[in-house]
Order: sequence, then C-alpha cells, then structure tokens
Amino acid sequence: MTPQPPYVPGHSLLAGRTAVITAAAGAGIGGAAARKFLEEGARIVIGDAHERRLKESAAALAEEFGADNVAALPCDVTDQRQVDALFALGAERHDGLDIVVNNAGLGGTADLVDMTDDQWSKVLDVTLNGTFRCTRTALRHFKDRATGGIVVNNASVVGWRAQRGQAHYAAAKAGVMALTRCAALEAADFGVRVNAVAPSLAMHPHLVKVTTPELLAELTEREAFGRYAEPWEVANVIVFLASDYSSYMTGETVSVSSQRA
Repeated sequence: MTPQPPYVPGHSLLAGRTAVITAAAGAGIGGAAARKFLEEGARIVIGDAHERRLKESAAALAEEFGADNVAALPCDVTDQRQVDALFALGAERHDGLDIVVNNAGLGGTADLVDMTDDQWSKVLDVTLNGTFRCTRTALRHFKDRATGGIVVNNASVVGWRAQRGQAHYAAAKAGVMALTRCAALEAADFGVRVNAVAPSLAMHPHLVKVTTPELLAELTEREAFGRYAEPWEVANVIVFLASDYSSYMTGETVSVSSQRA
C-alpha cells in the first residue's frame, strides 16, 4: 500500500471568489471541498438535505474561518424552490456567485432484476436531475450577471465502468458527464466553464454505511495505490477546476482514480 500523501495547504487560488457547494455537510467530498475552498480564500454558501449536519458543519467552519465567509441553507436538490433559495442566498450575501460545485448524489446497491422503480427514480432524481437543476440555475445566474463563472460537477468512474448492483448510479453519473459536456458548449457563449470530476473510491462514513465490507475490500484492491482516496484529494482536483489554472478546460470529466481495471 502506498502511504497517504501529506495534506496540501491552501495557496489562495480562489481568493475573493464566492462558491455554492451542494451536499457539503459532513465528512465526504462536499465537506472536504467546503474546507478546501475556504483554505484557498473563497467565501462559501453550503447546502445539504441533512439540516442538523449542515448546521454543525457551518458552525465549525465559521468558527475557524470567520462567520462572514460561511453561509448555509438546507437544500434538497430534488426541489427547485430550495435550489433557488440556496443560490439567492449566495448572490444576495456576496453580490453574486463565481463558482458552483454540484456534489449532491445518492447511491445504493441493487441488482437490476430486483431493483424497484422507486430505487431507480430516487437515485436518478438526486444524482442526475439534481445536478441538472443546479447547473441550470447556475447558468441562468451567470448569464444574467455577464461576468463569467465556473461549474464543477461530481461524476464517478462508474459512469465509464461497469459495476454490479450499480445500474441506477452508473446511469445517473454517465448522465452527469453528458450533461457536463452539453452544458459546457452552451455556457461557453457567455464565458462560463463547466467541468466534472470522476472519483473512484473516496472513503467517508456514508459510504461505509451503504457498502458491504467485502465490496469495499474488493474496490480497494483494484486501486493501484492499494488504498482509497481521502475526500480532500478529490477536493484538490475540484479546486483546480474552479481555479484559473484550468482556464482553457471546459466540458471535461477528470478522473480522480488509480484503478487498475
């Protein structure tokens, strides 16, 4: 197993920017992205469907990085009204938005022959339709503002690769990749970039709850480094796509993965 690399400190890559980040409460990729954005000098507006975790996360980040730099509002991305409210909070509090990170997604495991309509629809509505709602809202905001902007979507390597029991999630994440490409072409007309990250295995408590130990061991074995990614390692790539270092990239999905097969 390759040792985990040291945590990368901030370099002010997002200084003065304002970002909305969905599903940003807790210890997953969204929470890591929220912290990374603050470390890079951004102001953040975070949303999450879990109100208690969101409140706790926002309070902890505000104490560490300053209350003026952190705002939060409960947001279920399956509800357009809640999406609108989250974006409005960021625009009003900081006179406009610069970056949107669409992290909300829902997984689960079920073989297709046993999968119910509700299981399929729920995963698609959060993971794909939620990304659509937030991307649409972001582009409307950026177009009206006419000062450019950046959207970063969270996809997954299963959008490219097959995995048993993941037909709904894989279809949703493949849809996120296609949405990213199409949105990027349209958004380029008004100076907005749209890209995505595609992690393979980033460990966090929710993944442990919905995945068997046997499957986690199998997935970890596939990784070239012999370990899973830390959420902050994925967040680093999100920061890159949100920064000026990726100024000529749009419509791309960047694999954050070391899988051998």
